[in-house]
Amino acid sequence: MALLVLLLVLLFPALEIYTMFQVADYIGWWLLVWLISSAFAGWLLIREEISSLFARLALSAHSGQSPFAALWQSGRTILAGALLIFPGVISDVIALILLLWPAGSARPMQSPLPDDGIVEGEGRVIEETFIQIKSKRQ
Repeated sequence: MALLVLLLVLLFPALEIYTMFQVADYIGWWLLVWLISSAFAGWLLIREEISSLFARLALSAHSGQSPFAALWQSGRTILAGALLIFPGVISDVIALILLLWPAGSARPMQSPLPDDGIVEGEGRVIEETFIQIKSKRQ
C-alpha cells in the first residue's frame, strides 16, 4: 500500500509536467497566463472560503442542518483552491470538477413550525377611571 502511495506521489507531478509541455506546445505562452490566473483564483477562493467558513457553520446549525455538510462544502472548496494554486493542467481540471460538483440537497432536520397568525406578546390593561381622571386634570 505504501508503495502505491509513493508511486502516485511521484507519478502525479511527472504527469503534470508532461501534460503542461503538451498543452504549451499546442497553445504556446497562453499556458503561462492560464497558470498565473488559476493560481490567483485559487488564492482568492481559499481566502474567501476561510472567511466564510464559520458563518456557514453557524447558519447550518441555526437552520437545523448538519454541520458536517457545511464542513464538506467548505473543505471541498478549499481543496479546489489548493489544486488551482498547484501549477498544472490536470490539477486545474480536478479543481473545476470539485467546484462544479453539485452540493446535494441540504434538508433541515426538523420541519419549521407553521405560521398560524398568532403573535405573542405582553399587554397592559389601563383602567378607564385613571384615563378619565387624568383627562380632567389637563
